[in-house]
Amino acid sequence: MTGDVALQLLARMLWVAVQISAPLLLITLAVGLLVSIFQVVTQIQDMSLSFIPKLLTVVLVLVAFGPWMLKQLVGYSASVISGIPGFF
Repeated sequence: MTGDVALQLLARMLWVAVQISAPLLLITLAVGLLVSIFQVVTQIQDMSLSFIPKLLTVVLVLVAFGPWMLKQLVGYSASVISGIPGFF
């Protein structure tokens, strides 16, 4: 395996990781921002108020995007495994 192939594998792996994690992180960020704005407006500073909505959001996003995330991960894994003979 040459250095170029290793770098291509690493770059593709990082790109797939960004694609898989992006929906979860972005939606959770948006919910966290909305909860923070709500806390500032109402002056309620309860820690569970910011934790519970984010936790529920993570669960809902994983239920909604989980099959797509798994499909992306399996596709990447299958392409790497099928390409092993060509690496050497």
